[in-house]
Amino acid sequence: MRNQTLLRIFLLLRLTDSRALLGLQATLFSLVYLVTMLENLTILLLTVLDHRLHTPMYFFLRHLSCLDLCLISTTVPKTIVNSVTFSDSISFLGCVSQLFLVVLMAGSEMGILTAMSYDRYVAICHPLNYEAVMSKGCCVQLVAVSWLSGVVFGILYSAGTSSLEFCGSNQIHQFFCDVPSLLELSCSEEHAVINVSVVLGVFYAFSCLVCMVVSYVFIFSAVLKISSRHSQSKAFSTCLPHLVIVGTFFLSGAVAYLKPASKASPTGDLLCSVLYSVVPPVLNPIIYCLRNRDIRSAMDKVLRKVRRGLIGN
Repeated sequence: MRNQTLLRIFLLLRLTDSRALLGLQATLFSLVYLVTMLENLTILLLTVLDHRLHTPMYFFLRHLSCLDLCLISTTVPKTIVNSVTFSDSISFLGCVSQLFLVVLMAGSEMGILTAMSYDRYVAICHPLNYEAVMSKGCCVQLVAVSWLSGVVFGILYSAGTSSLEFCGSNQIHQFFCDVPSLLELSCSEEHAVINVSVVLGVFYAFSCLVCMVVSYVFIFSAVLKISSRHSQSKAFSTCLPHLVIVGTFFLSGAVAYLKPASKASPTGDLLCSVLYSVVPPVLNPIIYCLRNRDIRSAMDKVLRKVRRGLIGN
């Protein structure tokens, strides 16, 4: 049965049978993908080229942009290709690989977001000790732990999925392979590895969320003590969008992985998957970086150099 499973072909969700609508879907996904690529590549290049952005905050943002690029590249291009070729198929190996990468990137992103909230806490609540606490070694360790956590969970979830047996329908009610959708197709009675992986994943996500909430509670407490209304509003306008994106990312992921299978809704599943796999990579650069004065200054500096180079030629 295991050998048959490895040769199995799955069918991803097709939103419509109309070629015209599929073409429109491919166009919309392509635009979203290109915008996301442009945003995150801009952040990566600026934080590497501009020495003023070689600080802990932008070090974490660089890794966040890298994760966002990889996360959206794992799911959206396959959807675009399927829409253009009018094909929904994905091999079992391709499905497991996609699952591994999605879990790896999502798990690592949780760790990076937690590290970023801690960085903001130290910067606002303990500014005099900031350089000592957020040393280069500390930042590298936080990033390494984040990536390692993602790799571990990616291996656990993909190994658990590989151990399942599939029978009956091969239609995945999702535009990419994820654990809940594959469990619905499984005829295996025992899901021990998957169950353990989900429990560990929930504990990890909950721990990250608690750390972020505690950090922002201290941050908001410190901000409220500032006498200047302008400084308060500036701090809140910076932190609140972060919390909205973080909340959306965690909540949609929790709903997708913890909801009872009997209450599954194809539309709800699709919405949740978009919220945690597509929306954060698109909005993170806008919220975290492109509204940032240092990033805009670095971008203006690069553009001026490019214009001078073009004029000189």
